Amino acid sequence: MSVQPAAARGRLIVLEGGEGAGKTTHARFVEEWLQARGRPVVRTREPGGSPLAEAIREVILRQWDEGMDAGTEALLMFAARAAHLRALLRPALEQGSDVVCDRFVDASYAYQGAGRGLGEERIAALERFTLQGLRADLVLVLDLDPALGLARAKRRGTENRFESETLEFMARVRAAYLARARAEPARYAVIDAGQPVEQVRQALRQALEAHL
Repeated sequence: MSVQPAAARGRLIVLEGGEGAGKTTHARFVEEWLQARGRPVVRTREPGGSPLAEAIREVILRQWDEGMDAGTEALLMFAARAAHLRALLRPALEQGSDVVCDRFVDASYAYQGAGRGLGEERIAALERFTLQGLRADLVLVLDLDPALGLARAKRRGTENRFESETLEFMARVRAAYLARARAEPARYAVIDAGQPVEQVRQALRQALEAHL
């Protein structure tokens, strides 16, 4: 009796960036690019991606009368991430599917670590506990001026807690993303998201071909 070889692990491709950078739209394009090359693909998002994680997402994004401190926000983000990993991410990767994720752990370094001021050390501790060594194979950082990004987000008309943040907050988020990309260029690609859509897609094609 012949034994079927185990499926090779899928690749985790993440789109990151500030508010209004077009991550959801461009995640669909990346999904289609992979499918055109015969890859099985799962597209998902964070926070969210599984029923439990989506429920936690609703808690995170709501405006609460009592407010939400930085520590609570970070713990909720990683709680949603843990549920997402168990229910969807790890099973898909282990079965050989590529996963295209709208945000992942870099978002916690940018938003809670830099934006909220928790710092890298606390986020890194939560990453080690939750991810157990899992890392994205490619992180596509959609870089956009914060003023333009917040204006785009507001035009959607469904403002959440992050989309109502200040320009100073979003500038810290942007700087953190760019610093992480500079520190590990083999795993990151920075895309100018202020360009017309077709130019952004061309830059995404080039990054995917170069890194994958």
